Amino acid sequence: MAHIPYTIFRSGTFYYNRRVPKHAVEAYGQFIRQALSQDPDEAAAYAERLSNVLEASWVNPSCVKPVDVAAVVESFKPRSVLLSEMSEEYLSLRRIDETPPRSALATFISLAGNRDVAGYTREDAKLFVCHLLKRGNKTATIRRRINSLSAILNYAYSELDIDKRNPFTRLLIQGEGEDSLKRGTFTNDQLKQGYDKALSSGSTVKLLMPLLGETGCRLAEIVGLKLEDIDLQEDLIHIRPNSARRLKTPNSTRTLPLVGYAKLAIEQVIQRSEREWLFPRYIKGGTCKATHASNALNKWLKRDFEGMTAHCLRHTMRDRLRALECPNDLIDQIGGWRTVGGVGVSYGRGYAVEQVREWLQRACL
Repeated sequence: MAHIPYTIFRSGTFYYNRRVPKHAVEAYGQFIRQALSQDPDEAAAYAERLSNVLEASWVNPSCVKPVDVAAVVESFKPRSVLLSEMSEEYLSLRRIDETPPRSALATFISLAGNRDVAGYTREDAKLFVCHLLKRGNKTATIRRRINSLSAILNYAYSELDIDKRNPFTRLLIQGEGEDSLKRGTFTNDQLKQGYDKALSSGSTVKLLMPLLGETGCRLAEIVGLKLEDIDLQEDLIHIRPNSARRLKTPNSTRTLPLVGYAKLAIEQVIQRSEREWLFPRYIKGGTCKATHASNALNKWLKRDFEGMTAHCLRHTMRDRLRALECPNDLIDQIGGWRTVGGVGVSYGRGYAVEQVREWLQRACL
């Protein structure tokens, strides 16, 4: 067995064993002896790290700063933390809709158990995918669930300093993408019909249709608006992160003009709003519950518009702008899409608000 500096081996355990320099004897005593580990590699690593800490504490002969040796060694040892505990910590730090990750966690824990985060294996991850496939989940849904769990484990490994490959990394899903359906788009007649019905319905949920359809925004961007984000004098909304919801990409922060049906709809919603939020019913516990709004809106849209959803409105706006030969980078700016046209398009401040207003007015119904 190779010798490990400053250690002795007794009764199956390695101990740190070191004579203390004269100038530090008053703080530490003549010798330091502390149990390290039964594993030689682990003991060698702990001994080296403890030596560094001790030498730093007595490097100045005139000012020795003693440390709690037992506590220092204990801090070297990896913590055993349950997945549920790390998940709560992760979700408390991230301003995201908690429903998808909590759904993924509940399913995964029911299959693999609530264990130490370092104990999960590739087989656990494969079991999770197999289970979701058998339940009939779409592969896109499964991929989102994998991404949620992967993000939590990445956070745990980083915080706990665990050197381990994430079991969800590069996990393949059989037939991924083959079950996807291309999202439909609304006709102009369908949009007008829906907008008119929304404005006369008295329903704030239905008013989301013209707000989404005439701005191209993501649903959470509208549902999570604060009243201070809305400027009715200039007919503008400021899409920016806040305490209830973050934005999907850096490009998502933007200012959009309100034209046509969007302006009429937001005027109605504001009259029914209270305190600081445009849609207070979907702000619960300081978090934007966009999924709840999506479910409520989609129930109506799917019934009246041949299975269309709220996200189809976003696709429709892109098609409408494309049909007008609007520049691609301006379309990306309006929708807050990540631009893929090369480095140059990301330079500068982008298009002015009045230029954006001009194109939205051209697309206005």
